[in-house]
Amino acid sequence: MKIERKSINTPSAPKALGPYSQAIVTAGLIFTSGQIPLNPKTGNIVEGDFKQRVIQVLKNINAVLEAGGTELSSILKLTVFLTDLSRFSTVNEVFSDEFKGIEPPARSVVEVAGLPMDADIEIECVAAV
Repeated sequence: MKIERKSINTPSAPKALGPYSQAIVTAGLIFTSGQIPLNPKTGNIVEGDFKQRVIQVLKNINAVLEAGGTELSSILKLTVFLTDLSRFSTVNEVFSDEFKGIEPPARSVVEVAGLPMDADIEIECVAAV
């Protein structure tokens, strides 16, 4: 059975670092590839504190979601990868601000040994379109 799907690639989010799409839309859902805290204009990891990097990742995800016809409020599930689980409370703080006034999505948080470009956070999501 062939599944209809559409690839999403937008210059408003960082360019894919390999042979993959920023997201795929199928069956009323959008599946994003993991986003790290890259500034899409410079291609560099955002400097500063960890909170600013979490915010940048969510900005990148939102840009991909918007290009796919949806937004942060439509996220059903987030998977967060951290290189240091002690930063979990900062992630919670940013998510509390970003998802204020809506039901927060389901979420998993996993500590990993490393991420692309030595990032300290990566997030992927599934959202309704």
